Amino acid sequence: MPSTDQSVWFITAASRGIGLALVTQLSASTSNVVIAACRNPEGSPKLQQVEKTAKAELHIVTLDTGDEEAIKAIPEAIKDFLKDRPIDYLVNMAARTEGNDQAFAFSSSGFMHTMQVNVLGPALLAQALLPFLERSKKRVIINVTSALASVSLNIGAKSATYSISKTALNMLTYKQATQRPDLIAFVVDPGWVKTEMGGPGALIETTESINNLLSWIPDAGQERSGKFFNNKGQPLPW
Repeated sequence: MPSTDQSVWFITAASRGIGLALVTQLSASTSNVVIAACRNPEGSPKLQQVEKTAKAELHIVTLDTGDEEAIKAIPEAIKDFLKDRPIDYLVNMAARTEGNDQAFAFSSSGFMHTMQVNVLGPALLAQALLPFLERSKKRVIINVTSALASVSLNIGAKSATYSISKTALNMLTYKQATQRPDLIAFVVDPGWVKTEMGGPGALIETTESINNLLSWIPDAGQERSGKFFNNKGQPLPW
């Protein structure tokens, strides 16, 4: 029987990049229960390898965060193994980018797909999993954003649709925090990480980003809710 002291994590985009690194690290400890969600578990050999070596209770589920019906089906998919257990931490990691497009040069289809995955997906998933979060004493929603979402940091014209979507995600998180002050909802920039999305020019390794995040997120309290942080837990400007 699982320990009542275990923390239950639900993580999207779990088959690659930062999501995979987070699942890998959390799965190394029996104090965690990890639900790793990705679009194609069967085609994710790295995630399957984590499953073979995991010390934690690890469940892999299929989820495309750009598919509303798939999101609605998630509570049914996890209820049998969670039973009456909560979700303590929901980590909305899944995102997409159109690359370095600009405000006067982007495709409407790319813009809408980016908003669907980066904003509507996390919003709908939080709604779908709210009953599981409400069972928790933690009740934490971590929406993974980017420094590109900050107007104040004045990063410029690059990556327009991605930046717009992440700014919208920031506002979603603020609204979640203000509507439900009993939850702890915040946005975090993991840094410019060396992943497929981050590209070869990125500054830090996935391990460094995850180590920084896990140094403070498990102890995040109400003072974090509705705010924007870097991977070390330091406040960032909107």
